[in-house]
Amino acid sequence: MGAKDTAALETQSIEENFDQPSPLRKIISVASIAAGVQFGWALQLSLLTPYVQLLGIPHKWSSLIWLCGPISGMIVQPIVGYYSDRCTSRFGRRRPFIASGAALVAVAVFLIGYAADIGFKMGDKLEQTPRVRAIAIFAFGFWILDVANNTLQGPCRAFLADLAAGDAKRTRVANAFFSFFMAVGNVLGYAAGSYTNLHKMFPFAMTNACDIYCANLKSCFFLSITLLLIVTVTSLWYVKDKQWSPPPVNPDEEKTKTVPFFGEIFGAFKVMERPMWVLLAVTALNWIAWFPFLLFDTDWMGREVYGGSSEGDDRMKKLYNQGVHSGALGLMFNSIVLGFMSLGVEWIGKKVGGAKRLWGIVNFILAVGLAMTVLVTKLAADYRKTAGPYAGPSPGIRAGALSLFAVLGIPLAITFSIPFALASIFSSSSGAGQGLSLGVLNLAIVIPQMIVSLGGGPFDALFGGGNLPAFIVGAIAAAISGVLALTVLPSPPPDAPDLKSGAMGFH
Repeated sequence: MGAKDTAALETQSIEENFDQPSPLRKIISVASIAAGVQFGWALQLSLLTPYVQLLGIPHKWSSLIWLCGPISGMIVQPIVGYYSDRCTSRFGRRRPFIASGAALVAVAVFLIGYAADIGFKMGDKLEQTPRVRAIAIFAFGFWILDVANNTLQGPCRAFLADLAAGDAKRTRVANAFFSFFMAVGNVLGYAAGSYTNLHKMFPFAMTNACDIYCANLKSCFFLSITLLLIVTVTSLWYVKDKQWSPPPVNPDEEKTKTVPFFGEIFGAFKVMERPMWVLLAVTALNWIAWFPFLLFDTDWMGREVYGGSSEGDDRMKKLYNQGVHSGALGLMFNSIVLGFMSLGVEWIGKKVGGAKRLWGIVNFILAVGLAMTVLVTKLAADYRKTAGPYAGPSPGIRAGALSLFAVLGIPLAITFSIPFALASIFSSSSGAGQGLSLGVLNLAIVIPQMIVSLGGGPFDALFGGGNLPAFIVGAIAAAISGVLALTVLPSPPPDAPDLKSGAMGFH
């Protein structure tokens, strides 16, 4: 960076009035970072569970890899958010953290993509599984990737709030664009994951240790990091950030605040009122329902719908890979529905009689959708009995499975918006801080994720393996959360803020 550029960055805070809402083009530029972040999340959700099984991790233990997501969401994002509020860098409060997160993503993507190659160089035998060294490198890179994504997301959302400068309408617009770019990133990620010949764009990706599936994963991550770096560098260069100067602090008071954020989080439980407790219960059940499907959806397509196996012969592995890529296509359809549904949440909520009623209704849609996986699996198994074990699903069964992915985009859009909006509404009526209440709500999301990550695989194994047992538990949890949302969850006040003013995002 030249001296003139550095000087421009240092003097920008003087030239701009950060107390006024920023132009829409700058908000769109920062919101576009969500597309790069979500591209990586989409690849994780669609491709990485099957990949770790190809490296030799048994199906029942593969969910443990996903513990890093909820753990980093619970620890990293609050800490990064807290310190980004107090960052005194001359480049601003948020930009240093966003840039650091993007750099960490690049490191993580390299480790994940080249885990098989590095493990082979370190002594892994190609004909043996599990490949212990490759798995260790992959797991380390995966944890870095989740930490990096959480380092990016919190400051990015906070940066949008800074740019809105307290203007309610501009805040709603910023959230709408952030949600839109999340859907864009999902569509791009799942589209890349569903394309089986992507490795041909990068001929060097396929090696002795890295087969076609591994090479496609590498290629997807190359595209992911390219998109993330382009949108991040462009946004951080174009949109300037306010430099923060700390107010005078009494040293005695500062010593008493050893863990300021988490002290406030646990203190909030003591003063929380009944509406917030009910919201936490409904949210926790909702995520117990969602996480098994989000974790194993593409594995379900490869294993149950296509009848393949990541541990079988070459034909079975090929069949499994076809199912995984078909699942990624289904997730792309899911994201398209999610994007359109996100823009209509407020209007639909008014038509059905309010936010809590809408949430209850879509939870029943989620329950039915998860239960339908049993029917699709049975139809696929019956078809293979007559057509042969390597036949895969019939076109009708495949279309039914893909339709199921698309329909589940409806409840997912509500899950990404209404709980956060209700938390903001209930916190304003109880006198608690909005950020604090959203932090408490995040615990109701990540703790169920940790439970499913620890227990999902072993629970499935108790019933003979496969994904259906966890899906059935998810269907039951979704139905219970729907009943609670309709009967126990209090209705927000009639003059409550718009739904779209709530946070939108996947933690």
